[in-house]
Amino acid sequence: MEHEVIIRLTVFFGLFLFFAILERIAPKTTLGHPIKARWITHFAITFVNTMALRLLSLALPLLAVGAALDAGHLGWGLFNLLNWPLWVEFILTPLILDFVIWAQHWATHKIPLLWRLHQVHHADVDFDVSTAIRFHPVEIALSMVLKIGIVYALGPMAWAVVIFEILLNGTALFNHANIALPVWLDKALRWVIVTPDMHRIHHSVQRAEHDSNYGFALSIWDRLFMTYRSEAQGRLHVGLKWQDDRPTQIGWSLWLPFMRK
Repeated sequence: MEHEVIIRLTVFFGLFLFFAILERIAPKTTLGHPIKARWITHFAITFVNTMALRLLSLALPLLAVGAALDAGHLGWGLFNLLNWPLWVEFILTPLILDFVIWAQHWATHKIPLLWRLHQVHHADVDFDVSTAIRFHPVEIALSMVLKIGIVYALGPMAWAVVIFEILLNGTALFNHANIALPVWLDKALRWVIVTPDMHRIHHSVQRAEHDSNYGFALSIWDRLFMTYRSEAQGRLHVGLKWQDDRPTQIGWSLWLPFMRK
């Protein structure tokens, strides 16, 4: 789609900068480690992830948005068969895809092999907007393969997929941001979307707490499947119990899933 990548990148960097500024103005907590080392590592991981998706596109020429265009051309997928009104499809597509991402996130905590990959995200020594881009490239590739499969099965319009991708990226940046929201605003927002205070619990070192609040965008799935936790028990520490400062290093972070512990 024309200008799709430019639109997504503009929104992403605009929101990243916006939340980074808010973190300076109204931080929730004082970070324990220098930002520079963490952010260099996180953006380096993002660069590797981008290259991994480019390599994936050689094997699977159509990624999520391209898959939607291809499914429409071929007449594949549920929506193409049902021929529902576009507004219904436009609403259902983000809802269904968000549930799939929630279920995938749940699985990464329950399946040991997937947890090895996902723990790279949880190993961040602090919690701020940059944590949202800290994912192992293999996990990113697997997530994209899943997303492509769901898109072909649904057959949604391409713009609905674009909107979902923007929503997912935007809410992920928001709920990882180290910002102090007024209590009344947080309580109101979390009835619909995942807030920073809600998602920070998911990054707790305590197993019972990080096995909760799996949502990235909408909070409804955690409430429906009883994985919602409203607050932490006692003082909240983020990260993994066994870790040290090594997650600030790019090489160590990428090698983490393959280490014996």
